[in-house]
Amino acid sequence: MPEPVKKAVSAFAKKPKAQEAEEGSSVVFEAETVKPDAKVKWQCNSKDIDSGDKYSITAEGNKHSLALKAITKEDANVYAVIAGGSKVKFDLKVVSKPAPVEAPADAAGETVVEPEHAPAPPAEDQSAAPAHDAPPAEEGQPPDTRQDLTGLFTEKPQSGEVTVGENITFVAKVNAESLLKKPTVKWFKGKWMDLASKSGKHLQLKETYDRSSKVYTFEMQIIAAKANFAGAYRCEVASRDKFDSCNFDLAVHEACAAEGFDIRAAFRRTNEGGKKRSGQQSSNDGKEDSGELDFSTLLKKRSVHVSAEPDMDVWNILSHAPSSEYEKIAFQHGITDLRGMLKRLKKMKKEEKKSEAFLKKLDPAYQVKKGHKIKLAIEVANPDAEVKWLKNGQEIQPSASKYIFESVGNMRYLTINHCSLADDAAYCCVVGEEKCTTELFVKEPPIEIVKNLEDQMVMKGERVELECEVSEEGANVKWEKDGVELTRDESFKYRFKKDGCKHVLIINEATKEDCGHYKVKTNGGESMAELMVQEKDLEVYQSIADLTVKAKDQAVFKCEVSDENVRGTWYKNGAEVKSDARINITHIGRIHKLTIDEVKPEDEGDYTFVPDGHAFNLSAKLNFIEVKIDYVPRQDPPKIHLDCMGRTADSTIVVVAGNKLRLDVPITGDPAPTVIWTKGEKASSVKHDGEEKEGPASSWTSKAGKVVTEGDTRVHVETTKGHCIFTIEGAERQDEGIYSVVVRNPAGEDTADINVKVVDVPDPPQAPRILSVGEDCCVVQWDPPAFDGGQPVLGYVVERKKKKSYRWMRLNFDPYPGTTYEAKRMIEGMEYEMRVYAVNGIGMSRHSPASQPFVPIAPTSEPIGLSLEDVTDTSISLKWRPPERIGSAELEGYGVEYCKEGTDEWIPAFEGLTDRTSMVIRNLTTGDKLQFRVRAYNVAGASAATTLAQPVTIREIMQRPKIWVPRNLRQTLVKTVGETVNLLIHFQGKPRPKVTWTKDGEPLGPELASVRNSDSDTIFFIRKTERKHSGRYDLQVQIENIEDTASIILQVVDLPGPPQALKITDNWGFNVALEWKPPKDNGNCEITGYTIQKAEKKTMEWFTVYEHYRRTNCVASDLIMGNEYIFRVFAINMVGPSEEPCTSIDSAYIQKTGIEYKPPTYKEHDFSQAPKFTHPLVNRSIIAGYSTTLSCSVRGLPKPKVTWYKNKMDISNEAKYRMLSKQGVLTLEIRKPCTFDGGVYTCKAVNDNGEDIVECKLEVRPQIPKEEKK
Repeated sequence: MPEPVKKAVSAFAKKPKAQEAEEGSSVVFEAETVKPDAKVKWQCNSKDIDSGDKYSITAEGNKHSLALKAITKEDANVYAVIAGGSKVKFDLKVVSKPAPVEAPADAAGETVVEPEHAPAPPAEDQSAAPAHDAPPAEEGQPPDTRQDLTGLFTEKPQSGEVTVGENITFVAKVNAESLLKKPTVKWFKGKWMDLASKSGKHLQLKETYDRSSKVYTFEMQIIAAKANFAGAYRCEVASRDKFDSCNFDLAVHEACAAEGFDIRAAFRRTNEGGKKRSGQQSSNDGKEDSGELDFSTLLKKRSVHVSAEPDMDVWNILSHAPSSEYEKIAFQHGITDLRGMLKRLKKMKKEEKKSEAFLKKLDPAYQVKKGHKIKLAIEVANPDAEVKWLKNGQEIQPSASKYIFESVGNMRYLTINHCSLADDAAYCCVVGEEKCTTELFVKEPPIEIVKNLEDQMVMKGERVELECEVSEEGANVKWEKDGVELTRDESFKYRFKKDGCKHVLIINEATKEDCGHYKVKTNGGESMAELMVQEKDLEVYQSIADLTVKAKDQAVFKCEVSDENVRGTWYKNGAEVKSDARINITHIGRIHKLTIDEVKPEDEGDYTFVPDGHAFNLSAKLNFIEVKIDYVPRQDPPKIHLDCMGRTADSTIVVVAGNKLRLDVPITGDPAPTVIWTKGEKASSVKHDGEEKEGPASSWTSKAGKVVTEGDTRVHVETTKGHCIFTIEGAERQDEGIYSVVVRNPAGEDTADINVKVVDVPDPPQAPRILSVGEDCCVVQWDPPAFDGGQPVLGYVVERKKKKSYRWMRLNFDPYPGTTYEAKRMIEGMEYEMRVYAVNGIGMSRHSPASQPFVPIAPTSEPIGLSLEDVTDTSISLKWRPPERIGSAELEGYGVEYCKEGTDEWIPAFEGLTDRTSMVIRNLTTGDKLQFRVRAYNVAGASAATTLAQPVTIREIMQRPKIWVPRNLRQTLVKTVGETVNLLIHFQGKPRPKVTWTKDGEPLGPELASVRNSDSDTIFFIRKTERKHSGRYDLQVQIENIEDTASIILQVVDLPGPPQALKITDNWGFNVALEWKPPKDNGNCEITGYTIQKAEKKTMEWFTVYEHYRRTNCVASDLIMGNEYIFRVFAINMVGPSEEPCTSIDSAYIQKTGIEYKPPTYKEHDFSQAPKFTHPLVNRSIIAGYSTTLSCSVRGLPKPKVTWYKNKMDISNEAKYRMLSKQGVLTLEIRKPCTFDGGVYTCKAVNDNGEDIVECKLEVRPQIPKEEKK
């Protein structure tokens, strides 16, 4: 469980108590503060109280009181008093009837003090939130620390109180509806202690999920609370890039103690601890540590304190106690050096209890991808043991598809197939009464976007649906608009729809504010599209035309607009036209008609159609022709009554291609004339009797209402009384020209020419060309159309689309007059196509062919960190780092250029590009002063250049040779026979130094080792080491007469040989004395010990007597009587034991009892010895300011007296030096030496048998300042 935290100090010496009063009476709450000048504030239900008719607040020194007058039922509330950072709550209960009050039980000469508060009665599981009727408790936090529901929490854990031994639960709830990933919750005590690792007997963590409300509930349950569980706690929740946390406190109260004398009152840590009264119990605060004793007064008098308790092993208690109890145990047993105690405990080795049921347990945690399978394996000690597998405490039942149990010998397996998020749980394996647990984490594969969003262009008010498709059903996605996350707002503007793998963002009635870039995100990718919203511009497909009609005829005005939902109003000379029996107004789809039957003279005028909601109108004129009938003789020559604009004979009629061309020509004549229509020539060229000159394109003749000749099926010619009508169905471009009409009868003839012009939409332009591209734009150009449709081209409309999409998006709605257009707001790295429409007064042409696909790409940013690495007489070495921004296009390479100082001509250093970030430029002229720059290139071209800070002079720079020996090679390098030696040693020096290797002073031959040298390093390689490779290797780096050397000592070790001359020196009782000699071959390293084994001669089964035995003689004991034994010995070094043992030639027979043994007599040996240094002092060279030591070893009996000298002067009493001696190893420590501490140091050892002296030379070098190093 968590370690105890330091309790907050109370600001109150006496706290108000909960009281009960009857209606109409008065009540007084009293409190005393520790400091007399403390500011006190009273509250009722967390609201401040001021003095008035109801409340009376008084303060005298450190005594404060709150009086309530004329109490009513409404005064039954929770009250609080606040002083500094302490807050104490108390209750007032109001009763209707007076209750009998028991007198306090007072004994003679004894005063009973009522405790300030009593803990709440024990409950099985107390809630984390304090109830209103809870006892008054002081809080160590600033007052009124209520937390609002912000961030991820929908319900935060609240501070609570609990009695020792009872349970309490803290609850936190998180709404996961807006989260892409399952939230993770951590519980902490204090600032850093993670409680997940403390789960067990006293702490349990639970997690539940409500699928209907999408709310996660996390619970922390404390079972059988202890006093040291009190303190500050923290709950943290995280989900991807979202995080939230909250703090809460736990107060633990002591259980009610039996009445009577409490000796702990004398040792309390409060200020009242020193006030001891017999039979008096001091007040205790719920937040104070009432269970801890203060032995500080006893420790001060420990020299006279005699403990009556038996001696206990304190270290045994500490080794089995949790770390949270160390301080308490130390005070109880009088240990004041806590730091020393912790150091000693760290060195003590705790015996790890081995499991009897498990040979191999589960790992602490496993991870598996969603949809994969995992196999959990354990090894049990008993192959017949039964195993149970639990998941979150519930036993798992085997199934053929999900859970598979396997038992192979001692191994037990649990296989989980098709892992899902429901399998993310804690698993436990139970064997008998033992169990091992693990945790399985199921990792979801990243959700990828299979079908990307597409750009859309809609009109204002239309519905928008942005659709994408992901790789897995039910996946959570996040929608963003211009980097801001979209949510369901109150107006339901945005709606999110899921249909399997499809996700749709729906916008009802799009507005101009909805324009922007929309992005959908998953944990495995993202997709972006652009939405453009345009105002609806009403287009006129067919305008109303001027009409010329006669009396009793019908006049029809017709127009066609782009929106079929647009209504409109007809006006005549500014006055609105109403429908009646003669006038009919119709609206069918996009066509609006005004029909006037039996036209009268008063119908002549200007007619206008005004669409509702749009600021324009369509106008036309109705001309009325009054036909006058005069009496003429029977022979009336024909006459053409052509009434056109300007009333000229030679006039032009314009018709839109595809519409009907109807030429209604009034004629007169008696008898009825013959009508001849011709195209391609003037009427005067037509001969009599219908004969034509050579060359007319076509001719149509009508006589007596019947067509005599007809040249085209689309052409209809008819003659009625007083009218000649020429009609072409669906006028085409080739119908344009001069049409002539000739009317003849015996009385004469008349002619007229009509010029017909057919206008059409222009031809589509040719495929556009992409002139240049940028990061998010491009410049496109096209040629005008070959035919403008008979009307001047007003402009062009440009569209674009993504290469893999089918949706074209219009870039401009007003015709663009030029033929070069810059398209913007593209996505870098996306492939696009462009096309163009031509627009004239008639309409818009068909689209042009699509352009070649292109990708908007910008040049990269400039390379960074261009620096000079090396320079010689003819070359220079440069290096740089890649650009910070590369973009979506691949980096093609780098180009390096240089120019001489004083010129502007940049010369490429090499042909083409390089993909490396370093370059050596050769063949330069010595002495030239050059400037260098580097550019990065991609498809879009070259980036900005990065230039060296200053020009460089091409000239070699001399550099002293220096060998950089790795730290691990500064001591002896030990290798086992057969291992590989591969050493890489760096050095510096210019020009290239000469490298030489020698072994023990002799040149190094290729049969010993391979050496490979470069400009800056050397490689020393031995493929398979042998004993002969051991020795000292010297490396020399030389430039002219300057050199640097380094030495490497290689020690190749092998297994030792067998010991020599094993013999049995004595045999007595159940013991045998053995003696042997060290092996001849120690394997080129020290013999670390011996292994002695015994074998009964009958069975020849060998058993180990000693392992890693250091001496060359031993005694084998506990042998069996009546058996005959032989012995063998193995030698051991750092490589291992010898391959062959040394076996005793003789055997030892253990005689049966009854045989008397006469021990031999030995002469007592004199072990006294004069001092002798076994390890001398070594000359040292050190740097001033760094402490150093001089060490040597000495032996002698009796123990010699050691004296240290510097330059033959005794330094035993100088504070700068410290002398240490441990088991014959002598050490002289020199603290922060200076250059004056150099000299000859001597160590002298003296005893009764003689003396010995050893000395060394110490050189102290001064420190090199940092400026000189540079």
